[in-house]
Amino acid sequence: MSKTQRTREICALAPIVPVLVIDDAASARPLAEALVAGGLPALEVTLRTPAALDAIRAMAQVPGGVVGAGTLITPDDVRAAKEAGAQFGVSPGATDALIAACEAQDLPLLPGAATATEAMALLEKGYDMLKFFPAEASGGAPALKAIGAPLPQITFCPTGGVSPSNARDYLSLSNVICAGGSWVAPKQMVAEGNWSGIETLARDAAKLMD
Repeated sequence: MSKTQRTREICALAPIVPVLVIDDAASARPLAEALVAGGLPALEVTLRTPAALDAIRAMAQVPGGVVGAGTLITPDDVRAAKEAGAQFGVSPGATDALIAACEAQDLPLLPGAATATEAMALLEKGYDMLKFFPAEASGGAPALKAIGAPLPQITFCPTGGVSPSNARDYLSLSNVICAGGSWVAPKQMVAEGNWSGIETLARDAAKLMD
């Protein structure tokens, strides 16, 4: 059985998974509430700031939200994310140690791959729902379409350089379920507490598959 069935279900909740870099944990809950209200329930909090784990704890309490931890690099990251309440994990790449830690913690993982070889190696381990990263730097939608031709059994969530101007290019591909994007939670809007503005951005992003 595919090890990424739960990850696939989470990815299928909405066309965009917000990729969030949170500096102040106090903004986490209202940010999550705005994104969920706008139709984007799956949220990726990157472990790039000291506030990230506290942000995951706060977001895990938001009804209707499914919060995950991004930028998982080490087994310690996995354990800390799971303890904070993360319901899935996202990594820029994949190592045997990281995969083993996620399986030990029963944390659904969206592992990163940028080449056919990386995708095939993950498929061999039972992972057929992958993050295509860094998407734009790796050739964008044309590259992902080309990789998908010989590997139709793998589906992707492209992340990295995805924006409102190119999101539909990715989402129109048969091997793409969703895309990761940071534009739905601009730093300035979060700092200002402009939750209604963020909800509007989320609402627009939720319609990208229409």
